[in-house]
Amino acid sequence: MSSLQVRELPENIYYQLKKQADQDHRSLAQQAVAVLAKGLGVSSSPKERRAQLLQQIAQESVLDSTILSDPEVLIREDRER
Repeated sequence: MSSLQVRELPENIYYQLKKQADQDHRSLAQQAVAVLAKGLGVSSSPKERRAQLLQQIAQESVLDSTILSDPEVLIREDRER
């Protein structure tokens, strides 16, 4: 997982974030992630991210079943690289 360090964070923002974290029973880092996710309009929930990814995979099925049905073709292509 990636990390982010914020320098020169204004104190009023820090204290507001800390206050919200305490109210939501989260750590400061967890609250920062939740606020960033909400601001960006993305989900920070692993279950929701997995569901979206599975839906995207189902919609963008790019696998050709004829290629996958013959392992020899895949091995030959790999060896020719």
